[in-house]
Amino acid sequence: MTVAPSAAHPSTRTAPAFRGRIGSDARSGHYAVPRRYRLHLSTACPDGLRIAVAHSLLQLGDVCPATFLPAVPDCPDSGHTALRPLYEASAHRYPGPALAPVLSDDWSGRIVSTHAPDIMRDLDRHFGGCHASLYPCGAESEIEAVERMCAQDIEDAAQNAGTAGAGRAEREAALETLLRSLGALDRWLTGRVHMIRDQITAADVELWVALVQLDTVHRHHLDAAAVERIAAHTALWQYARRLAAHPAFGAHLDLDAIFRRHHARCRGLEAAGAAVQILDWAAHTAHTAHTAHTARTAPEPSRSVDHR
Repeated sequence: MTVAPSAAHPSTRTAPAFRGRIGSDARSGHYAVPRRYRLHLSTACPDGLRIAVAHSLLQLGDVCPATFLPAVPDCPDSGHTALRPLYEASAHRYPGPALAPVLSDDWSGRIVSTHAPDIMRDLDRHFGGCHASLYPCGAESEIEAVERMCAQDIEDAAQNAGTAGAGRAEREAALETLLRSLGALDRWLTGRVHMIRDQITAADVELWVALVQLDTVHRHHLDAAAVERIAAHTALWQYARRLAAHPAFGAHLDLDAIFRRHHARCRGLEAAGAAVQILDWAAHTAHTAHTAHTARTAPEPSRSVDHR
């Protein structure tokens, strides 16, 4: 599949405060040692959800422990009090918010990285050797293209399509970008189980989280007609439903946490699309016990367009 995002606007993702990497040997400083590193995640956050799913797919619970944070940060600047010591140890008088996700080094008490794509790649490369790779040989460019498409033509486009302060023409252009991308993905996934290979890869993780955000967050600021058009991509939403039933995906899908995080942060106006749920995520989620948290359902909307 050729994926070419039509980026006419900057990404809304926060620039990483720290971007260290885990290396292959002692010369790298941060070299791979089991239980040396720790993840700090909120699965209500898209990046935290991506990393949590990858962490479960790679079965790294014993190799790289994960600490799960509250859905709604407890600091006025949207940071987490629990992460403040790590940030201050890593940068003297760090002025910004203590944001998740974080990959920290328990040996030094400092942060290695806050950049989700790097974290996922390093976990896969250095600790995921016993399991199928999320970044199979030769697939890196395809995965990067899916990442860009999800960030720009799904998440950013959906955000811009529902921005109350934007002009009508700008919102309509963003919606058309979103629908064009969903249409291309829908056609590509017709008759396919996975995005780019005959196995789950990071491309599936990326796209699934983007679809979760689209249905649980962005549709709240779109009109009902727009959400109905989004829901019409049957193959795409059936794909999302199948992955939700996979324990590594569904066990981390905390709908109540996503709902609370969105409403704590959101300053936009709710539109009619908020009443049109595309998937009944709770019904399709694998209710698998997780040591850190349990999947919970958000309040039921008045209507649902569910592809069963």
